[in-house]
Amino acid sequence: MHRPATFAALLGLTRAASAIGDFWVQNDFCARVKGASDAAPVTYEDPASKEKTTHGTADGRKACLHHCLTYTTTQAIVAGLGARALGIRVHPGAAAAALALSFGTHYIADRRVPGHGVLEKLADKTGKTNFYKLADFGMNGAFHLDNSWHHGWETVAALIATTKATAR
Repeated sequence: MHRPATFAALLGLTRAASAIGDFWVQNDFCARVKGASDAAPVTYEDPASKEKTTHGTADGRKACLHHCLTYTTTQAIVAGLGARALGIRVHPGAAAAALALSFGTHYIADRRVPGHGVLEKLADKTGKTNFYKLADFGMNGAFHLDNSWHHGWETVAALIATTKATAR
């Protein structure tokens, strides 16, 4: 099997699955609460009942964990079915390592506790604070930095997933 072609196929599959997992599979509760902390609680209003609940650190961690589990499951399903359809046999250990990297780095980025999140701190250290906080002119800097973080780690995960890949 030609490794560059395998890499391109797996990267395309995981990139598509990432968008599906982040924007279609993630529920509203997780999207809004995953960055909650006791110091910066999030009030969530249920769209159906209009009931308001307040959530702190424990709920924020649970929401982020739930999102990362559904996100990574989406990647596993899409990449697994896509690889099978393309005649690529991914080594189980390489697939598990790639998915674990994707899960862990996604949790790190999406647990955006105001003032304490990894992406916010990284933006501060690299002179991107103003871009991170940008939420105007049709732009959202935090979203774009989050997305580029995920793209970078998905690339590394796709490289890992090609390890010992063979043709079916």
